[in-house]
Amino acid sequence: MNKSIIQTSEAPAAIGTYSQAVRVDHTVYMSGQIGLDPASMQLADGVDAQIHQVFKNLAAVAAAAGGSLADVVKLNVFLTDLGHFPKVNEIMAGYFSQPYPARAAVGVAALPRGALVEADAVMVTG
Repeated sequence: MNKSIIQTSEAPAAIGTYSQAVRVDHTVYMSGQIGLDPASMQLADGVDAQIHQVFKNLAAVAAAAGGSLADVVKLNVFLTDLGHFPKVNEIMAGYFSQPYPARAAVGVAALPRGALVEADAVMVTG
């Protein structure tokens, strides 16, 4: 097994005991991203801005791992209000194209730092 850690300043630094991503051979497991701006480490204002920032953060980690969002095969989205799910679909269409990755959407009671949305992903490169 060939395992390496992916780290980039283009996405928020880890705020806990985890890595931004871990590559095992051609598979990259990306940790959950919330809508934190990587420069200020402040949460974007409002659900639309947070969703956009989540996908920007995932894209930055994917790029650091030598891929892009087009290489994502599985996406998990966590929402504190499932009423925002249509907005996730709308904004996601600007970051992903068909064929879309497999995806789950889960309603949760709370997310770190009071975020409204979080997403993690699995990417395959090579």
